[in-house]
Amino acid sequence: MASLGIQMLASALALMGWAGAILSCIMPLWRVRGFVGCTIVTIPNVWEGIWMSCLCHSTGQISCEPYQSMQALSSDLQAARTLTVLAILTGAAGLLLAFIGGKCTRFLDDAPGRSKVMVVLAAGGVLIAAGLLLLIPVSWTAASVVSSFYNFYIFNGQRRKMGASLYIGWAASVMLILGGALLIGSSCPLRPPVDDERSGSAVRYVALESLESVKTEGSEDARSNAV
Repeated sequence: MASLGIQMLASALALMGWAGAILSCIMPLWRVRGFVGCTIVTIPNVWEGIWMSCLCHSTGQISCEPYQSMQALSSDLQAARTLTVLAILTGAAGLLLAFIGGKCTRFLDDAPGRSKVMVVLAAGGVLIAAGLLLLIPVSWTAASVVSSFYNFYIFNGQRRKMGASLYIGWAASVMLILGGALLIGSSCPLRPPVDDERSGSAVRYVALESLESVKTEGSEDARSNAV
């Protein structure tokens, strides 16, 4: 029962992490180009994502334009596009495996051996891999933003700050890794299970031994009564 609750908690964390990965992928808030130290509020801010860039005007109007080619992206955002899509696909595969091998489902009940346990272990490993695939581009982009922000050769109007997509990506990667680790932990108990055949044979042996002792006592009582 405890492992069932852990599996459900792990699946919920993995599902939230997968949704966060999708949200981080589609939001154009990986890098925000503000105007540090500038008092001019009529110049629009720039939001940069891995699929499009947006202009946010002081009037509240937002205009977005998708990138025409991969060449318009920096190296960190080019890697972020590929790795984030891979993380989403890998997370989807991990969630599917966790659903198939979960104790609350009827899949693989007739399969021989520890098939469901192996499926859950595979799901945990795939989810951890998805979390790492998402963590790499998010951390890479954050490091690039921080290094360029403290570069004195860059004007204030060209400096970028970390956007909300990076924080969402960090939280999503942690959820994916934690969910995968919980799935692996729920399928690897500290004490190995007892073999059913050995336990069954031991029970049968005890039952036969007790039956023979009862028969022996009955025969001895019959002889004493006859005497």
